[in-house]
Amino acid sequence: MIASDWTATIAVDGPDAAVIERLARTLGPEAGREVPRARARLERVAPTRLVLHITTKDTGALRAALNTFLGWIDLAAATERVAAGGTVP
Repeated sequence: MIASDWTATIAVDGPDAAVIERLARTLGPEAGREVPRARARLERVAPTRLVLHITTKDTGALRAALNTFLGWIDLAAATERVAAGGTVP
């Protein structure tokens, strides 16, 4: 049996709605275009929660898309920390 689609869901909770709005605006253009062999869709499910749905045709594409989007999310979180006067670990 061969799976037709592989999916992953990433939920990101932020400290406030403004942080999640900035993350949504940051990821929006990337989710709107296709990462190679993957489709992504953003969903704002609550003021402080953003959900990213990723769909691919194979596990290699899913791994690559997850690495890409998680890297962008981590970069956005680090930027928020620095902008708030903190440091990046």
